[in-house]
Amino acid sequence: MRSMRPGIYRTAIATTVAFALAAVAGCGKKEEGSEAIQAQAPAAEEKVLNVYNWSDYIGEDTVGNFQKETGIKVNYDVFDSNELLEGKLSAGGSGYDVVVPTASFMERQIKSGIFRKLDKSKLPNLQNMDKEIMDRVQLHDADNAHSVNYMWGTTGIGYNKEKVEKALGRPVDSWAAVFEPANAKKLQQCGIAFLDSASEMATMMLAYLGKDPNSQSETDLKAVEDKFMAVRPYVRYIHSSQYINDLANGEICAAVGYSGDVLQARDRAAEAKNNIEVSYAVPKEGTIIWFDMLAIPADAPHPGNAHLFIDYLMRPEVIAAASDASNYANGNAASLEFVSDDVKNDPGVYPPAEVKAKLFPDLAETEEYTRLLTRMWTRFKTGQ
Repeated sequence: MRSMRPGIYRTAIATTVAFALAAVAGCGKKEEGSEAIQAQAPAAEEKVLNVYNWSDYIGEDTVGNFQKETGIKVNYDVFDSNELLEGKLSAGGSGYDVVVPTASFMERQIKSGIFRKLDKSKLPNLQNMDKEIMDRVQLHDADNAHSVNYMWGTTGIGYNKEKVEKALGRPVDSWAAVFEPANAKKLQQCGIAFLDSASEMATMMLAYLGKDPNSQSETDLKAVEDKFMAVRPYVRYIHSSQYINDLANGEICAAVGYSGDVLQARDRAAEAKNNIEVSYAVPKEGTIIWFDMLAIPADAPHPGNAHLFIDYLMRPEVIAAASDASNYANGNAASLEFVSDDVKNDPGVYPPAEVKAKLFPDLAETEEYTRLLTRMWTRFKTGQ
């Protein structure tokens, strides 16, 4: 769900490759089909692994160290939206061995047979995982059968502390700061950005309106649309990555964004010494807790290598480096001793108990509701 998640490290590893595609699978695969594919996996695989991950979402040396240790060549591609990933997976024959969908998208993809079940005997580092996170993920993937948590975070409001608090006359603690037209109008001149994510934005607006965040009622969706359309004239742009640099350099003053992205903007502003203080708020009405998951497509050409890579990422020191690079929490309890103090003790990365109590999942929608949601979002983006 998280659209683009830029971090400190810009991945630049072999992103063009001619995949040896498996001629199997397609949209609507059943679980039985994925199990059959798994049974047909070759005993000996070529030393190749094709990975598709969010942009700048891994430790600087992670892929290189894995290649040195295993002799497996990693072709590493990046994406910036769940919709793009879903399109490739639904079409079948993507050629990827490891992908990183957000759990709410993965939930419905599992029902379509897009992912193979994990062979947990090949994942000894599962013992390092955080039980609380695994339990929460089971809302999307029963028994954690198809996935392992990579990173998790929240969606909230990133803002220029000086400009926003001056304009609104108070600290930011509510979605009202950007969802109420009167407040948005006050911030129009310094600039507001929204995520380009229909599902997440609607979920958070539902929470602000006091409704079930995972409601799929058409009446509730109409209330969401009315509220969004009222604030649309004051929103400068709708994009899921541009706000990071723009917050850091003062081009905008407020953005609905992902926790780690906003914290990266904060750090970039501090490094630039431009006197911009970027803050991150989890609104009092609550917000989404999302999970980005490591999964193996049913038609992955190198499932054995995929298991090796996932298990490698579950080493405490390895995933800790990824958290340090991206400012995102990981789902590996054993990694905490290796995560830097600055990241580990940052409440924006690892929220305290009182904040976690206000977090709710973004559950998968029905296909019918998704169509309604998409049409609503298109109207909002175009302002028509």
